[in-house]
Amino acid sequence: MSNDQSTTNYRWVGKRTPRPDGVDKVTGRARYGDDMSVPGMLHCKILRSPHAHARIVSIDLSKAKALKGVKAVLTCAEIPDHPLSEPPYAPIINDMHDISRNVMAREKVLYDGHAVAAVAATSERIARAALKLIDVEYEVLPHVLDPLEAAQPGAPILNEDQFTFGDETEPKVPSNLFRSITGKRGDLEAGFAEADLIIEREFISEPVHQGYIEPLACIATTSEDGCVELWTTTQGHFVIRALCAKLLNMELAKIRVTASEIGGGFGGKNTIYGEPVAIRLSQMTGRPVRMVMTRTEVFRASGPTVGSRSKIKMGAKKDGTITAAEVDTWYQAGAFKGAPVGRAVETYFSSYKIANVRATCYDVCVNRPKVAAYRAPGAPMAAFAAEGAINELADRLGIDPIDFRLKNAVGEGDESLMGSKYGQIGLVEVLEKVKSHPHYAAPLGPNQGRGFALGYWMHGGGLSSVSAHLLDDGTVTVATGNPDIGGSRSSMRVMAAEELGIDIELIKPIVADTGSMGYSHLTAGSRTTFATGWAVVNAVREIIDKLRALAAKKWGISVDDVIWESGQAVPKKAGQDRIKPLSLKELAGMATKMGGAIAGHSEINAGGVGAAFSAQLVDVEVDPETGFVTPTRYTVVQDVGRAISPDYVEGQMQGGAVQGIGWALNEAYIYDAEGRLQNTGFLDYRMPVASDVPMIDTVLVEVPNPNHPYGVRGVGEPCLVPAPAAVANAVENAIGRTMSWLPLSPPKILQAIEELKLAAE
Repeated sequence: MSNDQSTTNYRWVGKRTPRPDGVDKVTGRARYGDDMSVPGMLHCKILRSPHAHARIVSIDLSKAKALKGVKAVLTCAEIPDHPLSEPPYAPIINDMHDISRNVMAREKVLYDGHAVAAVAATSERIARAALKLIDVEYEVLPHVLDPLEAAQPGAPILNEDQFTFGDETEPKVPSNLFRSITGKRGDLEAGFAEADLIIEREFISEPVHQGYIEPLACIATTSEDGCVELWTTTQGHFVIRALCAKLLNMELAKIRVTASEIGGGFGGKNTIYGEPVAIRLSQMTGRPVRMVMTRTEVFRASGPTVGSRSKIKMGAKKDGTITAAEVDTWYQAGAFKGAPVGRAVETYFSSYKIANVRATCYDVCVNRPKVAAYRAPGAPMAAFAAEGAINELADRLGIDPIDFRLKNAVGEGDESLMGSKYGQIGLVEVLEKVKSHPHYAAPLGPNQGRGFALGYWMHGGGLSSVSAHLLDDGTVTVATGNPDIGGSRSSMRVMAAEELGIDIELIKPIVADTGSMGYSHLTAGSRTTFATGWAVVNAVREIIDKLRALAAKKWGISVDDVIWESGQAVPKKAGQDRIKPLSLKELAGMATKMGGAIAGHSEINAGGVGAAFSAQLVDVEVDPETGFVTPTRYTVVQDVGRAISPDYVEGQMQGGAVQGIGWALNEAYIYDAEGRLQNTGFLDYRMPVASDVPMIDTVLVEVPNPNHPYGVRGVGEPCLVPAPAAVANAVENAIGRTMSWLPLSPPKILQAIEELKLAAE
């Protein structure tokens, strides 16, 4: 592992520092979602549909209510209904009409595992027994799982009140196709006419789950005045508060949400599932209600990422210039609209200067769980198709795949397909670093192949709030509104200590609840170190300004004549050297006696996000007898802007690569003919474990983002974007045939090997 710009003048930024939450986590003291327990709590269990698509004819709750120990039974009647939202639609669609029906089925069940009723009882055993006493009569309906099939006329319709948005002619019949988003420029016909080589391919990817180790869990307590305290495992407790308040028609101030430590999320804990149910049952009973999903429930009822079907066409000249590209992609939204189609379009071709291009992505409802975000939502599937086609173009033209990309790479001043203008970016530096890496020229053995792919992600900014407080002894608390899912507390502490010029051990970072500070958006979109870190810098600089003013008051000089340097206030002007500098600790001790406590606050809507690029090189070995694929070597090279905490950045890059290996080789939702999910546990849903992955080398390229005080770019998501494509390309090169359907399971590879043998005979 390496860091291109490890030599800086910073004391803490870019250094490897202890993790502030590390001791609690390794000793088991840290409290996760399932660790909360309160006196008198009830246990919630949820009855789920055994059908992929069915009308609810009737529900009889009488036997369940009569069971001793059952305190409340809930159906959709206790969850408020909401009208359909109307355009304009945001990129992330939070339609309360749909959310209400996903939390608890209303007219129909739309997927295997859809919640139908809930029970609150004095024990889990009683709650489970009560579920068996609920009698639900269903009228089973035809179902559809494939997005391309679901988008066709005549497909079973999931939501009768959904019509295709944006259609030029006002639609007369409901459709599973909610909307499409297109990015385009140039003249495709002219572009393809210029090409010396044109390829056309189809790609398929299956839905995969985030696979977080900690299941979804929460506990809700309602007080006599109607206020609710909610403890939950989440990536954004302010978002959870907002969604629960809107759904349950409550005032925001009456819901206080505390985020537990989080045992993994990867985008899957950005929305609500059991939280409104627990709140409503607590309101009905006047007692705390605890809800913890089983692993089977997590797989059946919480959102995986999208599956996709793509048809791509690309053309290039003999010298490697890409002249034209177009693609149509159908994304599975699950039971309700809202697949990440915009991000897909943004990802397609945005790493390359292509004059003539079009990408269209369709948002299609199918009888599967509503999709949730998964680390760069929508982007890995787009990269799988785009990078697969680009690798084939390079191969057939006889051009080195990195040279091919260097010839077409975007640079400063260019634009992404959706119109984002690039500032200073490190794409060329990343590609050159891969080409010069020893891995690129290392020899390969029999049945081995090397794959390469490039990924792009425009990370998020948005709303973040921070409250920093200087204590009397010179220590500082830094409270943020973002759950720590990847070491963000450490990075916040590092930036605060760097600004103040003090030891990091004097900074105490905490994650505050929703009643303690201003709104902060999700810990998602690779935004936290960028946006919340910026707010930390602002808040700490406010403290520094107040300390300078305090020192000026003490010395009887102008505040403009005081500077902050190495953790102390220092007079600026010559001739004032008789004045002894005042340390932060000394100033903290006198603050309350000379005006009051000192704090800094920042509430921002961070803009100035920067594009990030990740390139990945992977070697695999294919067993020709079994079709089993073993990754043998892996290198990730990424422009990280500036690595505030390099070891955590490296961990993010390695984690993205590991997940990409799973996407490419093993992971997929498997349904039977009736639309029932078959692999609902980690024994059957095959995620990579330590023995499945090689050591993963990381190379940190640092091209600082000029729009951030410390040059930060998001790092958590770019590293997954190219990973499935890189692994797939390695398999292709190992067996000598293109492979376009993830996951590349042993049966698919064996079939390809046999077809190659037959073709050679």
